[in-house]
Amino acid sequence: MPAPLYDALRALADSRPLRLDMPGHHGEPLPGGFPWPSSIDFTENGATGDLFGEEPDEIQEAERLWAERLGFDSCLFLTGGSTQGIHTGLALLAGAGGAVAIDRGSHRSVYHALALLDLAPAFLSRPWLAGEGITGPIPPETVEETLNARPEIKTVCITSPTYYGVLSDIPAIAAVCHAHGAKLMVDGAHGAHLPFLSYEGYRAADVVVMSAHKTLPAPGQAALLFANGFPLPELQRWGAVYGTSSPSYVLMAALDGVRDYMEGEGGARCRETVRLVEGLRGRWPALRERDGLALDPARLVLTSPDGFALGSALRERGIYPEMADKGHAVCICTCADGEAEFGRLERELADTGLTGSCAPIPPPPEAPEAVLTPRQALFAPRRTAPLADCAGRIAAGQIAPYPPGVPVIAPGERIEKKHLAYLREIGYNKDRTDIIAERDGEGGPGHEADHRHH
Repeated sequence: MPAPLYDALRALADSRPLRLDMPGHHGEPLPGGFPWPSSIDFTENGATGDLFGEEPDEIQEAERLWAERLGFDSCLFLTGGSTQGIHTGLALLAGAGGAVAIDRGSHRSVYHALALLDLAPAFLSRPWLAGEGITGPIPPETVEETLNARPEIKTVCITSPTYYGVLSDIPAIAAVCHAHGAKLMVDGAHGAHLPFLSYEGYRAADVVVMSAHKTLPAPGQAALLFANGFPLPELQRWGAVYGTSSPSYVLMAALDGVRDYMEGEGGARCRETVRLVEGLRGRWPALRERDGLALDPARLVLTSPDGFALGSALRERGIYPEMADKGHAVCICTCADGEAEFGRLERELADTGLTGSCAPIPPPPEAPEAVLTPRQALFAPRRTAPLADCAGRIAAGQIAPYPPGVPVIAPGERIEKKHLAYLREIGYNKDRTDIIAERDGEGGPGHEADHRHH
């Protein structure tokens, strides 16, 4: 009998691709050398502990070890990826019905949380780095200005590092937040490896979410929620709202095992990966650190006059970068990669002949007018329409091309001609999008929108 998904994945694995995307184990055995670990795939049976239980058990001890290692008061294992952590963290910090300051370049899970919690966003902008063709770090001054203008905001949510490895100054931003009586939440989904490279910036935040499966040798959906000033029962309360009542013991065991591994051999291998990435950055056109631009030392972002072509050429050669855009190819490099893997990458890069200066990329236009709240946009009737015909219509979802990796149009915002022109200019490759459906032939629900949050 056919097993189409399994057969396709098995065939791809048998071709021995070079995996420079997530999960961070890159197809190598998990710490401990487990194959598919059906022998430890349990449920709550009285002997295995309870992720959301009150009594101390092995799960809570494993979480405590993570919290202690990273310098937090508490840690909750997540089996629903960082998405579960984002929703949990914003519910914990912001509650429902208020206003928050968020990184406009936030993951879509943040926008979904805004809608589910009926939170109104005040967007934090990032400077455009023309030479690199990406947005830079969030300036602490931007956070200061936002909180001065909106003193009712008591929750700030930023992303660090970004998909391109850009790090913001978390301690400086946290200091600004705390001076205003606000809490800082950091989406560190792509930064779970950083604390094992002596990075301590996350400790200044109040809540941090990390995807172990992105940059550590952990299986998909394995993630972590850390908090300062909040005990574990508060994390459990909201984690249970957004997580399954049957969490995977395989994922939780992997989280426990990967921390132990990274304390020793894994940490040493990760430091070696950093050394190798530094060498590649010196020999190939790539994003490099400079004054005002701090980067994840393990993230390799190659530049190209045609990043889409570079990404396609690498995939044709059995090398899978995480993402390619007009001027970049992003490679997630982890402790699973060594001399052999990077040697193979360099040989194929030389064969493509497609690296070079980043293609000119214009800065994104000014953000559109917000017509609906995120909640109204999520639950409003919608339809799909040709993007070219959407001027004047209200977006039902994000339109967020890479670069800049920031929504050119966010849910509930009105699409304008200048935004459509920008999307054409950067080669945005989707010709249809979801818009809010019209009512009674009028201009859509925007005419009767509730503007109380704006």
